[in-house]
Amino acid sequence: MNDMTVNLKITQPERVRGLPGHSTVGTGNLEAAGEFYDKLMAVFGIGRFLVQPGRAVYYGERTLEFGVIKPFDGGPASVGNGGMVAFEARYRAKVREAYATALRAGGSDEGAPGPRGENGEGPYCAYFRDPEGNKFLVYRAGPDEV
Repeated sequence: MNDMTVNLKITQPERVRGLPGHSTVGTGNLEAAGEFYDKLMAVFGIGRFLVQPGRAVYYGERTLEFGVIKPFDGGPASVGNGGMVAFEARYRAKVREAYATALRAGGSDEGAPGPRGENGEGPYCAYFRDPEGNKFLVYRAGPDEV
Protein backbone atom coordinates (compact mmCIF):
# COMPACT_ATOMS: atom_id res chain seq x y z
CA MET A 1 0.00 0.00 0.00
CA ASN A 2 1.26 3.46 -0.93
CA ASP A 3 1.90 5.64 2.16
CA MET A 4 -0.38 8.35 0.67
CA THR A 5 -3.36 6.01 0.37
CA VAL A 6 -5.33 4.53 3.27
CA ASN A 7 -8.88 3.24 3.69
CA LEU A 8 -9.21 2.21 0.03
CA LYS A 9 -12.24 -0.08 -0.14
CA ILE A 10 -11.78 -1.45 -3.66
CA THR A 11 -8.88 -1.45 -6.09
CA GLN A 12 -10.77 -0.82 -9.33
CA PRO A 13 -13.51 1.84 -9.46
CA GLU A 14 -16.85 0.43 -10.46
CA ARG A 15 -19.01 2.40 -12.87
CA VAL A 16 -22.04 3.41 -10.86
CA ARG A 17 -23.73 5.97 -13.11
CA GLY A 18 -22.98 8.59 -15.75
CA LEU A 19 -21.59 12.08 -15.27
CA PRO A 20 -20.35 13.56 -13.04
CA GLY A 21 -17.49 11.33 -11.94
CA HIS A 22 -16.88 13.09 -8.65
CA SER A 23 -16.81 16.61 -7.26
CA THR A 24 -14.35 18.22 -4.86
CA VAL A 25 -14.22 21.32 -2.73
CA GLY A 26 -11.12 22.89 -1.27
CA THR A 27 -10.21 23.27 2.38
CA GLY A 28 -7.62 25.00 4.49
CA ASN A 29 -8.26 22.65 7.43
CA LEU A 30 -8.50 19.04 6.28
CA GLU A 31 -9.12 17.63 9.76
CA ALA A 32 -12.09 19.95 10.48
CA ALA A 33 -13.47 19.48 6.97
CA GLY A 34 -13.25 15.70 7.36
CA GLU A 35 -15.26 15.89 10.59
CA PHE A 36 -17.95 18.02 8.88
CA TYR A 37 -18.22 15.74 5.83
CA ASP A 38 -18.12 12.53 7.88
CA LYS A 39 -21.38 13.72 9.49
CA LEU A 40 -22.96 14.99 6.28
CA MET A 41 -22.11 11.95 4.13
CA ALA A 42 -23.42 9.62 6.85
CA VAL A 43 -26.92 10.99 6.09
CA PHE A 44 -26.60 9.35 2.67
CA GLY A 45 -25.05 6.16 4.05
CA ILE A 46 -21.69 7.04 2.51
CA GLY A 47 -18.36 6.92 4.31
CA ARG A 48 -14.74 7.63 3.60
CA PHE A 49 -13.56 5.86 0.48
CA LEU A 50 -9.99 7.08 0.14
CA VAL A 51 -7.82 9.15 2.46
CA GLN A 52 -4.59 10.80 1.38
CA PRO A 53 -3.14 12.04 4.71
CA GLY A 54 -2.57 15.79 4.76
CA ARG A 55 -3.97 16.09 1.22
CA ALA A 56 -7.52 14.80 0.70
CA VAL A 57 -10.49 12.83 2.01
CA TYR A 58 -12.77 11.22 -0.58
CA TYR A 59 -16.22 9.77 0.01
CA GLY A 60 -18.25 7.23 -1.91
CA GLU A 61 -20.04 3.94 -1.82
CA ARG A 62 -18.52 1.93 -4.68
CA THR A 63 -16.38 4.63 -6.28
CA LEU A 64 -15.17 8.16 -5.57
CA GLU A 65 -18.19 10.46 -5.49
CA PHE A 66 -17.09 13.51 -3.51
CA GLY A 67 -13.89 14.81 -2.00
CA VAL A 68 -12.50 17.58 0.15
CA ILE A 69 -8.92 18.50 -0.71
CA LYS A 70 -6.13 20.90 0.09
CA PRO A 71 -5.34 22.95 -3.04
CA PHE A 72 -2.60 21.33 -5.12
CA ASP A 73 -0.78 24.64 -5.63
CA GLY A 74 -0.40 25.10 -1.86
CA GLY A 75 -2.36 28.35 -1.97
CA PRO A 76 -5.38 29.09 0.19
CA ALA A 77 -8.66 27.35 -0.58
CA SER A 78 -11.32 29.71 -1.90
CA VAL A 79 -15.00 29.40 -2.68
CA GLY A 80 -15.98 29.50 -6.35
CA ASN A 81 -18.34 32.34 -7.20
CA GLY A 82 -21.43 30.69 -8.64
CA GLY A 83 -20.14 27.20 -7.93
CA MET A 84 -22.34 24.67 -6.15
CA VAL A 85 -22.29 20.93 -5.50
CA ALA A 86 -25.66 19.14 -5.66
CA PHE A 87 -26.50 15.86 -3.93
CA GLU A 88 -29.61 13.92 -4.95
CA ALA A 89 -31.59 12.37 -2.10
CA ARG A 90 -33.93 9.40 -2.41
CA TYR A 91 -36.48 10.90 -0.03
CA ARG A 92 -37.60 14.39 1.01
CA ALA A 93 -36.89 13.38 4.60
CA LYS A 94 -33.22 12.92 3.63
CA VAL A 95 -33.18 16.46 2.21
CA ARG A 96 -34.35 17.75 5.59
CA GLU A 97 -31.94 15.50 7.48
CA ALA A 98 -28.92 16.53 5.39
CA TYR A 99 -29.77 20.22 5.82
CA ALA A 100 -30.20 19.87 9.60
CA THR A 101 -27.00 17.81 9.88
CA ALA A 102 -25.03 20.41 7.94
CA LEU A 103 -26.26 23.24 10.18
CA ARG A 104 -25.57 21.28 13.39
CA ALA A 105 -22.07 20.47 12.12
CA GLY A 106 -21.20 24.14 11.57
CA GLY A 107 -22.67 24.90 8.15
CA SER A 108 -24.90 27.89 7.40
CA ASP A 109 -28.36 28.28 5.88
CA GLU A 110 -28.77 29.26 2.22
CA GLY A 111 -32.39 28.16 1.81
CA ALA A 112 -34.52 26.00 4.09
CA PRO A 113 -35.98 22.69 2.85
CA GLY A 114 -39.09 23.02 0.73
CA PRO A 115 -40.53 22.79 -2.76
CA ARG A 116 -39.07 25.15 -5.36
CA GLY A 117 -40.38 26.50 -8.61
CA GLU A 118 -43.56 28.16 -9.69
CA ASN A 119 -46.47 27.24 -7.39
CA GLY A 120 -44.14 25.01 -5.35
CA GLU A 121 -44.38 22.25 -7.97
CA GLY A 122 -40.62 21.99 -8.60
CA PRO A 123 -38.09 19.78 -6.84
CA TYR A 124 -37.85 19.64 -3.07
CA CYS A 125 -34.60 21.42 -2.18
CA ALA A 126 -32.42 22.71 0.65
CA TYR A 127 -29.32 24.89 0.34
CA PHE A 128 -26.47 25.37 2.78
CA ARG A 129 -22.80 26.27 2.95
CA ASP A 130 -20.09 24.26 4.65
CA PRO A 131 -17.98 25.99 7.34
CA GLU A 132 -15.56 27.27 4.66
CA GLY A 133 -18.30 28.79 2.48
CA ASN A 134 -18.74 26.14 -0.24
CA LYS A 135 -22.38 26.04 -1.40
CA PHE A 136 -24.44 22.84 -1.55
CA LEU A 137 -27.86 21.79 -2.74
CA VAL A 138 -29.62 18.63 -1.56
CA TYR A 139 -32.70 17.82 -3.62
CA ARG A 140 -35.37 15.29 -4.44
CA ALA A 141 -36.96 15.65 -7.86
CA GLY A 142 -40.27 13.83 -8.14
CA PRO A 143 -41.85 11.50 -5.61
CA ASP A 144 -39.87 9.65 -2.98
CA GLU A 145 -38.37 6.32 -4.04
CA VAL A 146 -40.23 3.27 -2.85
